[in-house]
Amino acid sequence: MAQDLSEKELLRLEVEQLKNEVRNSRDPISKTGKEIKDYVEAQAGADPLLKGIPEDKNPFKEKGTCVIS
Repeated sequence: MAQDLSEKELLRLEVEQLKNEVRNSRDPISKTGKEIKDYVEAQAGADPLLKGIPEDKNPFKEKGTCVIS
């Protein structure tokens, strides 16, 4: 789609995107970083990548092998 647009149209789209982005509220990383860290630590107990999946509930466990002879 972008190949079909002229340079003027592309610049107009870029300006519109920048106008949209400037309206977004921004928080300092000192605040949001702490919130993200707290959230991750609170959810760590239920994270299967950290604590693993019980073998009886693992849908991806090896069910057996296949031998082609």
